[in-house]
Amino acid sequence: MAQRCLCVLALAAMLLLVFATVSRSMGLRSDEHQRESRIPAEFSKEERVAMKEALKGAIQIPTVTFSYEKANTTALVEFGKYIYKVFPTVLSTSFIQHEVVEEYSHLFTIKGSDPSLQPYLLMAHFDVVPAPEEGWEVPPFSGLEREGAIYGRGTLDDKNSVMALLQALELLLIRKYIPRRSFFISLGHDEESSGTGAQKVSALLQSRGVQLAFVVDEGGFILDDFIPDFKKPIALIGVSEKGSMNLLLQVNMSSGHSSAPPKETSIGILAAAVSRLEQTPMPIIFGSGTLVTVLRQMADEFPFPVDKILSNPRLFEPLITRFMEKNPLTNAMIRTTTALTIFEAGIKVNVIPSVAKAAVNFRIHSGQTVQEVLELTKNIVADNRVQFHVMTAFDPLPISPYDDKALGYQLLRQTIQSVFPEVNITIPGTCLGNTDSRFFTDLTTGIYRFNPYYLQPEDLKRVSSSPPRIDGNWPLFYKDGDNWVIGEKLVESVPLGANPSSSCLWERAYPLDPVSSTYKMGRLLSIL
Repeated sequence: MAQRCLCVLALAAMLLLVFATVSRSMGLRSDEHQRESRIPAEFSKEERVAMKEALKGAIQIPTVTFSYEKANTTALVEFGKYIYKVFPTVLSTSFIQHEVVEEYSHLFTIKGSDPSLQPYLLMAHFDVVPAPEEGWEVPPFSGLEREGAIYGRGTLDDKNSVMALLQALELLLIRKYIPRRSFFISLGHDEESSGTGAQKVSALLQSRGVQLAFVVDEGGFILDDFIPDFKKPIALIGVSEKGSMNLLLQVNMSSGHSSAPPKETSIGILAAAVSRLEQTPMPIIFGSGTLVTVLRQMADEFPFPVDKILSNPRLFEPLITRFMEKNPLTNAMIRTTTALTIFEAGIKVNVIPSVAKAAVNFRIHSGQTVQEVLELTKNIVADNRVQFHVMTAFDPLPISPYDDKALGYQLLRQTIQSVFPEVNITIPGTCLGNTDSRFFTDLTTGIYRFNPYYLQPEDLKRVSSSPPRIDGNWPLFYKDGDNWVIGEKLVESVPLGANPSSSCLWERAYPLDPVSSTYKMGRLLSIL
């Protein structure tokens, strides 16, 4: 997904296994137990090599999308053929239906043994943003192995998730896996641009009368060392997404020659307008969304007097918001953000242009609407010579339930805390970027976004500088009877390949062997 967070192979496999079983403690049927054959807690050497090679092959297909009209359609078709080649069991199993949607997206329907149970949906996408080779240590579509990592565009956004979902399903089917509850896997081909593939999948499911128990897509992180003097990692599950508006500002004036310039020009007028936008941030919105809940939930983790402040966020709102405004990341949590992204004017140094254009991207807080932000913007600019054209826009997504009865949220929370025992704080949050899951709000109220990825402040700082590194927890999971077993777990520093000049933050490298350091296997908390 553009400008946001990404799944690793481990999570997708985990989700596939976790969500094939339903907890009766979540208010579902008490007889819904998985009774498939015992699955070994280790991958064979051959399986590990196959997983690595499958991911490398996927990275080498340049499935770039620029816009709805402009995409590497040859590569998109090639990728569809590739999954047929790599996952033959998935594509030949009788209870799995595969459909190509909107020419290039893929929908898998995995039919469970009990059709009375409400299905769920797992999502990923295989398109990638453009990757100019400048700034890359290796060619972006090489899938090159170096120092224990695979480099290339799509390693973490989002071909790793695509391959993980299908690889997990392939291995489970080989081990005679038959789910009780039906589920879907949706693989989008244009998430980085228009999301038409996901929209068509959603429309197709709606036309068939499908209602989903929940949806899981990319998004959310394990936040590490983001809060000063707070050393505990925090798992953030995305329960909503900010809205978005791309607004074109345009000024039309008479052209002229630089030897006799007018008092005001199209460039000067527009520059003043966008400057006012940058200097006048949108109002703080504190009470809407999940923020107040999160602050209260974390209050006990802090010493006095911070614990008292966070326990009473509405009382101390001015103090808390003043602190949050100082950091771009936390500032984005309390208001609609304004970002000037494109400015176009002029064709020659001695010609005064008649037209100047600027594009501004707004990420809209859950407490506002597109129309409200548009009206505020016009009032801030306050110049009738500036024209406003909404290019694309959608309101913030509804907040999915995250209470004790929210099946999808609780399954994610329990699994995170089981697999990452050092993470005992799980909080609901809002994704600052957007995913294809936003097109499925008519099919379920439960849409959740999470990646088992440790995100640290230095990861953000390295985006526009040297190629970053990441400390990673890369667990692999299997299902054992009614309980979850951790197979093997690696904690190591993994060199990452990224394009520092790219706006896509999360383009990293995937570790070659996520099981090179073995921990003693143990039985985790049962989710049944």
